Amino acid sequence: MIRQGFVVIYGVLIAALLLCQHIARKSKKKIGRSVALLLAGLVPPVTGNLLIIASRDQTLSTIGYYIYFLGMNFVMFALLKFTFEYCLLDWPSKSVRNLVYSLLTIDTIQYAFNSFFHQAFSTEAIVVDGANYYRLVPYFGQTFHRIVDYGIFFAVLIIFATKVIRVPHIYVERYSSLLITMILVGIWETFYIFSRNPIDQSMIGFAVFGLIVFYFALYYRPMRLLDRMLANIASDMPDALFFFDAVGRCIWANDQGKKLVNLEDNNFEPATERLEKMFQLPDLKSSETMLRTQFTFGNGENARHFVLEKHEVSDTHGRVTGSFLSVRDNTEEQRAYEKQQYIARHDVLTGLYTREYLYERIKKTIQTNQNIEYYVVFMDANNFKVINDIYGNDFGDFALKNLADWVRNNFPASAIYGRIAGDMFGICLPVSDFDEGHIENELVNFTIKDEKLEHPLLVHLGVYKVVEPGLDVSVMFDRARVALSTIKDEFQKHIAYYDDNMKEKILWDQLISSQLHKAMETREIRPYLQPIVDRNGKVVGAEALVRWQHPIDGLLNPGSFMPVFERNGMVAEVDKYMWRYACEILARWKKESRDLFISVNISPKDFYFMDVAEEIKSVVREFDIDPAKMRVEITETAMMEDIDNRVRVLNDLQQNGFMVEMDDFGSGYSSLNMLKDMPVEVIKLDMVFLKKSDNDYKAKKILNHIVKLSDDLGVTSLTEGVETHDQYEMLVDMGCKLFQGFYFAKPMPEEEFDLFCVNN
Repeated sequence: MIRQGFVVIYGVLIAALLLCQHIARKSKKKIGRSVALLLAGLVPPVTGNLLIIASRDQTLSTIGYYIYFLGMNFVMFALLKFTFEYCLLDWPSKSVRNLVYSLLTIDTIQYAFNSFFHQAFSTEAIVVDGANYYRLVPYFGQTFHRIVDYGIFFAVLIIFATKVIRVPHIYVERYSSLLITMILVGIWETFYIFSRNPIDQSMIGFAVFGLIVFYFALYYRPMRLLDRMLANIASDMPDALFFFDAVGRCIWANDQGKKLVNLEDNNFEPATERLEKMFQLPDLKSSETMLRTQFTFGNGENARHFVLEKHEVSDTHGRVTGSFLSVRDNTEEQRAYEKQQYIARHDVLTGLYTREYLYERIKKTIQTNQNIEYYVVFMDANNFKVINDIYGNDFGDFALKNLADWVRNNFPASAIYGRIAGDMFGICLPVSDFDEGHIENELVNFTIKDEKLEHPLLVHLGVYKVVEPGLDVSVMFDRARVALSTIKDEFQKHIAYYDDNMKEKILWDQLISSQLHKAMETREIRPYLQPIVDRNGKVVGAEALVRWQHPIDGLLNPGSFMPVFERNGMVAEVDKYMWRYACEILARWKKESRDLFISVNISPKDFYFMDVAEEIKSVVREFDIDPAKMRVEITETAMMEDIDNRVRVLNDLQQNGFMVEMDDFGSGYSSLNMLKDMPVEVIKLDMVFLKKSDNDYKAKKILNHIVKLSDDLGVTSLTEGVETHDQYEMLVDMGCKLFQGFYFAKPMPEEEFDLFCVNN
């Protein structure tokens, strides 16, 4: 009966070991293979003992002993591999490893010779409780086997004992459990050896050890220690923590939580009600009430900010067993965030909104309050650059701060305002809150003054009434700016309103800008030539003046489209087109042997968009014409900026054979200075000298002296705007060389100019 009982027990243990070995082999954990190897190694010793117990035949029992002892060698090999991986250790050296494996190999080999030499063991029959058993009779080979296996076993015990002493407390259990099990199994096995009992009951211990290894290596978690650690961690956390059972009773809170809701001792029950009242929460008692919210106490600098998060806790079957709430004081984080937001949204110098944030606020305000009419106001300080140039950047910054303060103090609380760029500010406010009279009075004699300096400042406001709420805010400010441009140089009027006429002008500007390229391709834009004559009335050349023969609007005066192109920079494209067209005409005249020149204009904007000298030289080379026949006109005002560079360009042109003309001489304030510096060969006297006035005598005197001055400098004088025979004779008497004006002819198309020259 005893024999059958052990057979059943060993059979069950073998099945358990094989099942766990299969599971371990499939495990994704790195140590799974070592566990599987150890479990597989434990099967032969238990199987061998099952044969020993079950067999009544000496030969079968002997085979069982072979399986048992050889299996124990494999167990020692697998145990070493598992131990080093489980304890995160390496072999002390390769020689030690090779020695151990060699001893196991020798022991295995000596068992192979036991059937011949009988040096390891034999069996003898005994009777126990009336049943025959075959007991082990050990010899010196068996003693060697026990020394090798026990030596390895004790080495493993030492490794685990050392690990238990050195690891943190949370890991002690996973090592000490295996250590204690191995010690008990070792004692049990030793008792079997000395008792010479025919049944090795310690195999039960070996199998159980394998199952314990399976559990601790692959599934064990030190829950009690983890709970204790988590409790310590929760107590030390800066957040206030509250734990609730399934019915919403607070069962635990850390010190921060107890302090937050004024809990005394360990009575946690009042916490739920106090939290609901403090943070105005819904039914906190319900485990299904999950939340993540922010709550603020107070306002301004005294405000306190909290983040609340509640989560449910479920068991392994998915049943809700409770919940926990964390309350984090994020006041400092919120203040830091608000500071960053303030910096990102406010201009550093003035403290007003940045352009981007101003536009965002205006858009949101208009869309949110569509029942309210709004003004968008563009404010600009006239010639603000002068302040920086004269008084320096520090006073300029002081002036900008004063402008910002003026905006704050003179616009109502309903207004939104910010700094758009430089000395430009933007405001948006309800139409009903805009006090035009007050603003006008404030801007009269507006002065920037500090302890040492004082400077008057001319400030203008352009106002656009928002009639299209869906319009982009930048476009609204563009319209307000257009309104401001109509009073840019006025001193008495400081506020201008955008109207439909301005809108039509914007649409017109957009329309002709979009049509420019096609107009040049189809030659709707063309030069009109105004003759230039000498003292004898003979045509010697012409000035190329741009005209646009529009297919719908007819012949357009340059004043209706050129200022638009001047503003948007497209004038450079028009000028290049006119230079090329003039070269085409000059090339045709060259073939016809006509000795005439054409004067073309250079706009101030051309210098920003191209290499003027290279463009002109290139097109002249392309058409193979004499550079002297292509005269270049530049106005005095075009030379007011970047003088050195522009003089360098004109010198380049003059050195390459072009003649340079100064247009509108006498209309500016620095003509004589320009005449000194510019490489000029022709000066075109402004028609202002020929207009009737109360000071005709002075005008004639000035004109006479300019003509003589040009002769003295070796510069040719050309008077434009000649309208009468008397003016012509007067200018001839003064010594003027060339003439241009309606007295001779108006600007005309190329074909009419050819006929005019023939009839002249």
